[in-house]
Amino acid sequence: MPSPLAHNLRLLCSHYRSIAEICRKLAINRAQFNKYLSGQSRPTVYNLKRIGDFFGVESYELGLPHEQFAKLVGARGGEPSAPAASDPLSSLLQPLSEHGGSLARYCGYYFEYANCMSVPGSILLSLVHLREENGHYLFERQERQERSSGASGQAEDWVRCRYLGAAFNLQDRLFLVDYESLTLNEISQTILIPSFKSRITRLNGLKTGVSSGDRRTPACTRVVWDYLGSEINRVNAYRQVMLYAPDDPRIDDDIRQRLAGAQIRHGLFEID
Repeated sequence: MPSPLAHNLRLLCSHYRSIAEICRKLAINRAQFNKYLSGQSRPTVYNLKRIGDFFGVESYELGLPHEQFAKLVGARGGEPSAPAASDPLSSLLQPLSEHGGSLARYCGYYFEYANCMSVPGSILLSLVHLREENGHYLFERQERQERSSGASGQAEDWVRCRYLGAAFNLQDRLFLVDYESLTLNEISQTILIPSFKSRITRLNGLKTGVSSGDRRTPACTRVVWDYLGSEINRVNAYRQVMLYAPDDPRIDDDIRQRLAGAQIRHGLFEID
């Protein structure tokens, strides 16, 4: 029987067009990768980390029991979903999809910059992927924060959050609502001002949510989405997902200016 690792890898690969595409982007031999998928071989520690970075999961998570792993990555079960007409929530949101504008030109990957709600004074860089699926616009946002001051970068030194959500284009505003899929304890909303340029570069907006502290205090901050492209090197991009000091040279002046003056108001949904 295939190991949990093989089963989990096959689940992750199901989100891509082909195994060949994954092997090409990972620069891993196709025949060797097929052995990972069948359970005949296990990746080296180095390759396991590369695979985890590519899919946005930690190395140790790839070996979790499959049901636990599927829940962790927000995968749906194998049972067919009920028709929208019999689902009150789907029926409620259906008019937004039918009458909202297209988001096709905005699909792709972004770095999201925001003043961190749980660590005031820091800038949180997240990785967002906005995509179209069966006429709906869905997105995934990944965050990582260091659990300790250690610089080892090992899994135990990081806390990861994975948000899944839906996006709508309504009256010249982009509305994005998501939930934290690993803990199911948070819903956040982002409102972005669309770009009227021929080429998408950076989008400004506001984000509302709660801090990760014990009090779960409501907060609001400015946010900037920096467009990366429709296809990116996910390994390199994911490595940049973390907290930054405001004066970190890796944060350019334009991002700092867009976020400047955005004092987080805990308990109040307002912004300077």
